[in-house]
Amino acid sequence: MRAPAWLKDTYWPFVAAIAGLLAISLLFVYSASHFDPGRYEVKQVFWIALACIVFLASSALGYRTFLGAAPFFYLIVAAALLFVLAAGRTTLGAQRWIQLGPLALQPSEFAKLALVLFLADFLGDRPIIEQEGKTLFQALLIVLIPLGLILKQPDLGTGMVVLAMMITILFMWGLRARFFIGALVTAAAAAPFLWTLLKSYQKKRILVFLDPGSDPLGAGYTAIQSKIAVGSGGFLGKGYLAGTQTQLQFVPEHHTDFIFCVFGEEWGFAGSLILLGLYTLLFSSAFRIIAATTDMKARLLGSGILAMLFMQVFVNIGMSVGLMPITGITLPLVSYGGSSMLSTAVALGLILSIYRERSIF
Repeated sequence: MRAPAWLKDTYWPFVAAIAGLLAISLLFVYSASHFDPGRYEVKQVFWIALACIVFLASSALGYRTFLGAAPFFYLIVAAALLFVLAAGRTTLGAQRWIQLGPLALQPSEFAKLALVLFLADFLGDRPIIEQEGKTLFQALLIVLIPLGLILKQPDLGTGMVVLAMMITILFMWGLRARFFIGALVTAAAAAPFLWTLLKSYQKKRILVFLDPGSDPLGAGYTAIQSKIAVGSGGFLGKGYLAGTQTQLQFVPEHHTDFIFCVFGEEWGFAGSLILLGLYTLLFSSAFRIIAATTDMKARLLGSGILAMLFMQVFVNIGMSVGLMPITGITLPLVSYGGSSMLSTAVALGLILSIYRERSIF
């Protein structure tokens, strides 16, 4: 009896890493919120089930279908970002959500994916040897419009992810080093001006990152409590549901932005290695898929998605252990959140579709 085609066309290490991370999400969203009347663990089951459907659907439709609709997706998310600034819901000082009945949609999560699709489609049709400077200028305009709207919310964490995606895609496209060096020099020169554009709480977060003890009960509180939670887990952790810092809610937002604190406190350093190992398997599998394709658009798309997810993991875990300023960004496939879970599922489904269509070109 022959195996179904979809079994042959599935890169199982990639899928196994996703399944492992989703299982961890269910365990630790429950740990972080089982005492909360909001019942986030029940909602997370719904979001994960929907994400699995979305993952399968996007991989079946294929990345070329999404690339063909990239301008449409771009316009939709740009309109959604404008709507957020006009009438979006404000939470914790940030205006980032559109309220749809009992659900809240965060357009900036989908804007990252729309940008990757549009850039991959745009640059994939333009060889690097033809009008490099003009094409670069046009690509920057594509990015700067939604990026400006995202930073206006304000959402510095997503802005950092967008920049990482853009740099990665331009590098894979073949942009010469002198453009990157010029951008770096310009950014350094503009740093004093950019500092004046930051909100007061964003400045505090950066200053507290440099010296957490300067405001231990204010802006530095979350950073200090987060490091205490992770550090108190030791090598093997305190045990599932046995964390004190997180179970007693000393760490704010520990079911979303700071879920790594729950993991680190309860499963310790050894458990954290399991989590990092799953992300390593996910990223290395994605890298192998991207390296195997001969389609430039697929390579740009996959590289941008990989940069997006890697940057989110790096920033999220980094801010939990005090290596990055607190920016408010989810841990992909693990943190609670519908918008993050669904956008990540689509992105991963597109990478799997690159593997399935690898022999077409």
